[in-house]
Amino acid sequence: MKILNLGILGVSNFFQRRIAVPVSKSPIIAMKAIASRSLEKAKGAAQQFGIPHYFDSYEALLKSDMIEAVYIPLPNHMHAEYIKKAADAGKHIICEKPIALNAREARDSIDYATGKGVKVMEAFMYKFHPQWQHVRELIQMQEIGSIQSVYTFFSFNNADPNNIRNKKETGGGALLDIGCYAVSCSRFLLQSEPQRVISLTRVDKQFKTDIFFSGILDFGTAQAQFSVGTQSFPYQRVDIHGSSGVITIDLPFNMFADVEARVVVSTSVGTREIYLGPINQYIEEFEAFAQWVHEDKSVPNTPLDALQNMQVLDALSESAAQGGWVSVKPVTHS
Repeated sequence: MKILNLGILGVSNFFQRRIAVPVSKSPIIAMKAIASRSLEKAKGAAQQFGIPHYFDSYEALLKSDMIEAVYIPLPNHMHAEYIKKAADAGKHIICEKPIALNAREARDSIDYATGKGVKVMEAFMYKFHPQWQHVRELIQMQEIGSIQSVYTFFSFNNADPNNIRNKKETGGGALLDIGCYAVSCSRFLLQSEPQRVISLTRVDKQFKTDIFFSGILDFGTAQAQFSVGTQSFPYQRVDIHGSSGVITIDLPFNMFADVEARVVVSTSVGTREIYLGPINQYIEEFEAFAQWVHEDKSVPNTPLDALQNMQVLDALSESAAQGGWVSVKPVTHS
C-alpha cells in the first residue's frame, strides 16, 4: 500500500496532544515535515515526534517536493487562506474544523482547491469511531423507530484571555469551536439537512465571544437540539430519541483511544450496553484520508459536507444576532 507523505502546517497543542503520536504509528502515513513561524518551535516538535524535516515558514514546507498532502491545525481564521495556498502547491488537504469562518469562505476555498485538482477533507474525527458507525447502523435498522430528536451537550472550561478559542478575530467562541460538532453529528445521524434553525447565545463581556450557545435545528420529521459552552464544566453526551427507543453515546467526540466506548440502547425489550473499540479515531481518520487520496476510497467528510455544515452554522449565527427562525440555504454542489 502506498505511503502518504504528510506535512504539518503549525505546531499546535492539538496536533501535539492528539495527532502526532498516533499518526506516527500508521504504516500508510509518513510525517515528513513540520513548519512553524518559529524555527526553534518547528525543530523542537520535529525532534520530539521523529519528523525528519522542519521549516521556519508554512510557505517553505508547501514548496517541498517531498510533501504530497498537508494537515492544517492552524487557528480558524487561517484555514481558508492556507487551503488555497496548499492547493496552489498541489498538496491534498486535511483541515481542522471548522473549515472556514463562514460559508462564503468555505465555498471559495473549497472550489479553489478542487479546481486545482486537490482533495480537501474537514477533520471531523468522530465519524471514524466504530461507536458512531454502529449507531448509524442501528438507526438505519430502525432499532429505535423513527428518529424524533437528537440532543447534544458539549462543553469545556477555558477562561484564558490569550487562548485563540477566546478571541473573536481568530474565529473563537462556542459555536464555531464545538457547536460545529453538534451540527455535524445531527446531520450525520439523520442523513439530511435542516430546513431552518433558531438559537440563543450568551457572550462574554471581556472576550466578546459566545461562551454558551444553544440551538434548535428543524429537519422536518425530526429536530436536533444542542447546547455548547466554553466556560462550563467539561461534559459531552449525545442522546437520540426515537418513536420506540433511545440511544445514548456517553463520550461522543473526545473518546479515549485505550478503552471501549459505551453506547446504551433502550427499547421496549429492555436496555443493553454496547462496548466498541478500543480504537484511535485519529489514526482511522488520517488513514481514511490517505486511502481517499491514493485509492479514491469514499469518506464521510466530503467537501460538500463541509460546506453544508458551514451553511447551518451561518444560519445559527444569524439567528443569534437577529432573533427568530432563519432558513438554511440549500447546497447542491461545490
